[in-house]
Amino acid sequence: MAVGVFDSGLGGLTVLDAVSKRLPEVPFVYYGDNQHAPYGVRDADDVFNLTTAAVERLWAEGCDLVILACNTASAAALKRMQESWIPEDKRVLGVFVPLIEALTERRWGDNSPPREVAVKHVALFATPATVSSRAFQRELAYRAVGVDVEAQPCGGVVDAIEQGDEILAEAMVRSHVEALLRRMPEPEAAILGCTHYPLMEPIFQDALGEDVKVYSQANLVASSLEDYLKRHPDMLGEGAVSKFLTTGDPQAVSNKATQFLRRQITFESV
Repeated sequence: MAVGVFDSGLGGLTVLDAVSKRLPEVPFVYYGDNQHAPYGVRDADDVFNLTTAAVERLWAEGCDLVILACNTASAAALKRMQESWIPEDKRVLGVFVPLIEALTERRWGDNSPPREVAVKHVALFATPATVSSRAFQRELAYRAVGVDVEAQPCGGVVDAIEQGDEILAEAMVRSHVEALLRRMPEPEAAILGCTHYPLMEPIFQDALGEDVKVYSQANLVASSLEDYLKRHPDMLGEGAVSKFLTTGDPQAVSNKATQFLRRQITFESV
C-alpha cells in the first residue's frame, strides 16, 4: 500500500507531514537526496538523472505511485519522465498540479480554453532552476488569461534551511520578498514554489503583509492525493512499511528533520 515521496532534501517533509495526516492508513516511504541538495542550482539533465535514480529506488520499495515533493524536479524533469521514461504500471506526480488547480479554480482535466480568474497579480517565490524553467507560468497560461506573474529566484534559502540556520533563512526570505515587491508592489497572491518554503511560511506572510493570500503546497497536495487514490486505488503499491531514506548522513539528516517537524524522525541510508 505504500506511496513514495521524493525531495532533494528536507523540504518534502512538509508534504509528507500533510499527506500522512490526511491519509493515516497509508504507509509512506520518504526519499531525501540530501547528498546532492539543493537541486535548484543544477541543470535539467542533472536533475533528471538524480530524480529518476531516486524514483527507481522508491519503486523498489514497493511504491508504484511516487510524489515528486520537489518543485525543481517537477519543473525540470517530470514532463520528460512522463513522455519517455515512466512504465505504464507506475505513476509519478508533481506538486504543480494542485497549486494550479487552486489558483485557477478548475480541475486539471478541464481542457476548456483559458479564462479569466479572480487573481490578477501573482508573486512566485521559487528556486533559480524552477524560475528559469518557467514551468509554473506555462501551466498557468494554459488555463488562465490576464494573470501577471512576477517570479523571484530565492537563491540560498534552501541551503540555509538544509543547514538548520533559521536566522539566516529568515533574513534571506525577507530580502527576496523586498526584491520582488520593488517590481510588483501590490501582489494579490503569493506562491511558495518550493516545498522547503512552508517551513518559513509565517515569515513570507509577515514580509508580504496580511492582505496577500499565500498559497503553500503541502495541504493542497494532500487533498489532491486523497482524491487521486479514491479514483485510482490500484496505484497503491505492495510496500507496507513507512520509512525515511537519505543519501546523506542519516544522523545529521534525522536531527534536522526532527527539528523542523518537532517530532522524532529517523532516517536510514539508501
